[in-house]
Amino acid sequence: MTYEQKLSIKETVPFLREHGTQLTGYFYERMFSHNPELKNIFNMGNQANGKQKNALASTVLAYAEHIETPEVLTEVLKSIGNKHVSLNIAPEQYDIVGYHLLSSIKEVLKEKATSSIIEAWAQAYHELAAIMISIEEKMFQKNAEKKGGWKGWRTFVIANIVEESNTVKSFYLVPKDGGAIAEYLPGQYISVKMFVPSLGHEQPRQYSLSSTYMPSHYRISVKKEKGNAKTPDGLVSNCLHEKKIGDEVLVSVPAGSFFANILPEDSIVLISGGVGLTPLMSILETCKALNNKNKVIWIHGCKNEELHAFKSKVANLEHNNDWLTSFVFYEDGLTENSSVKKGRVDLSVLKDKILINKAKYYICGPEPFIKAHYHSLITFGASKESIFYEEFGPQLLQIKE
Repeated sequence: MTYEQKLSIKETVPFLREHGTQLTGYFYERMFSHNPELKNIFNMGNQANGKQKNALASTVLAYAEHIETPEVLTEVLKSIGNKHVSLNIAPEQYDIVGYHLLSSIKEVLKEKATSSIIEAWAQAYHELAAIMISIEEKMFQKNAEKKGGWKGWRTFVIANIVEESNTVKSFYLVPKDGGAIAEYLPGQYISVKMFVPSLGHEQPRQYSLSSTYMPSHYRISVKKEKGNAKTPDGLVSNCLHEKKIGDEVLVSVPAGSFFANILPEDSIVLISGGVGLTPLMSILETCKALNNKNKVIWIHGCKNEELHAFKSKVANLEHNNDWLTSFVFYEDGLTENSSVKKGRVDLSVLKDKILINKAKYYICGPEPFIKAHYHSLITFGASKESIFYEEFGPQLLQIKE
């Protein structure tokens, strides 16, 4: 990009700050109208609740704000790349997105969309697409080179279903072709795709792998998402909960930039809210499998005991291993003891127990949950380099110090 083009991009920053979601909302409406086949790729639930347009607006704004130093967005782009690879996004689809994005900028900005601004955004998008395609091609190649790896969608069969709580079921998935499956790091996810009758087309979703790696199968643990006045029922989770042993689903190779690199000298603190415990369950089981006897503290919060997935599994593991200590907060709790607390997760209650030498902190849950506990840890004196977090759904969270 030329210096003048970068200045043109920066001219649009005030508009993007104030009207970014209007632009991205219009963009998605336009794209799905002209290319309805893309509804098989995009999460239409996040289209309905507005999360996707908010996430894209944040990304476009961040790119415009850092147009002179795009390298600061490298980790964010890698995370997006992981999602794209898990959805088998092809380079030619960037052309479709670029066409509709530029058309949307013209149509929303109207007379403000000068030729210099459109030319600048065309070049900016071209350079960004080239970066993303390069990142993703390396990921595709790495996945294909793994033992048991593959590219695109592969048919898996549901071998077993286990109820973990009133709302969470674990699905054990084995490859239909009987071949090997790729390894993964604890905390990563797979994408699952299936036909949704109410929509009339396929839908993909990312689900965290909830166990340590096993060469025979993948395990995902899925909450049946019930809607309310503001949000509909979870389209894919409800369909998945109706599946039976022997049914088939399409699966992509494991991906994700949130994972634990478990070293023998590390202490580990797991902090989860609701179904956010699933990737942390993978970390916990991997600690057990490694037999390093890392000190592990797990703090979990949920509405009540009936909704506490993996409750007995974690309790049994804690009973048989002195390296694990767990605490749980129940919003509707009736009684308290040394390990069960009433109310929402309050890290200050356990401050002395979680401030451990060489500790790594892994947080997973909704955006407000992550943000609150990230800042609590920083206030306690934990370094930001020791804190890792995973937000389910489109990346909306941008924690600022």
